[in-house]
Amino acid sequence: MRQIIVSNEGIIEYEKAWNLQHQLFDEALIRKSNKSTPIQHLLLCEHPHVYTLGNSGKTSNMLVNDEFLSRVGAHFVKIDRGGDVTYHGYGQLVGYPILDLEPLGLGLKEYIDRLEQTIIDTVDIYGIKADRLAGATGVWLDPHQSTARKIAAIGVRASRWVTMHGFGLNVNTDMKYFSYINPCGFVDKGVTSIQSELGRQVDFEELKSHYVDCFKRVFDFE
Repeated sequence: MRQIIVSNEGIIEYEKAWNLQHQLFDEALIRKSNKSTPIQHLLLCEHPHVYTLGNSGKTSNMLVNDEFLSRVGAHFVKIDRGGDVTYHGYGQLVGYPILDLEPLGLGLKEYIDRLEQTIIDTVDIYGIKADRLAGATGVWLDPHQSTARKIAAIGVRASRWVTMHGFGLNVNTDMKYFSYINPCGFVDKGVTSIQSELGRQVDFEELKSHYVDCFKRVFDFE
């Protein structure tokens, strides 16, 4: 069985987690250059309110200015992943897999498919049926209907088949923070959370444990 180190970082500032990702990412590239056995990582955390914009994103999808963000306890960061603007905050499970895909036999498209599957399998445990939407990375409910709404956003970066960045799954998230952006650049689709769908909060640590089980199964990790 392949092994992975799962790190529970708890509540951590976005920039601190970003620096940790870069540290592990750089170490993975060095190990790859040295032909050393890869060390695979999954970082799990929550962030205080923050909006991040990927390389291909448009600042026009931020609907409020820095002064307003300061008033609602949030800030804005431009980062080195794909995708448009997204929100991270309390009650959202954020995952950063730092994986060398080459020994896993995965290309980037299949990696993203599997990452989506880990979330689809996790929310299914709570009776929520989720799926993919062609041309729109992430995990969706009712993806082919007018009520389509995203429950998890995904944005990744890869170099020499080593990944960083990852996903944000809305669990007990305060959804009003999504009203300040066009999430992932969409103006015609909604967002949701596990709490919104069930009408109740769920145990965050229990959900995190379920997610780790699903991740290990989908990626065949010990």
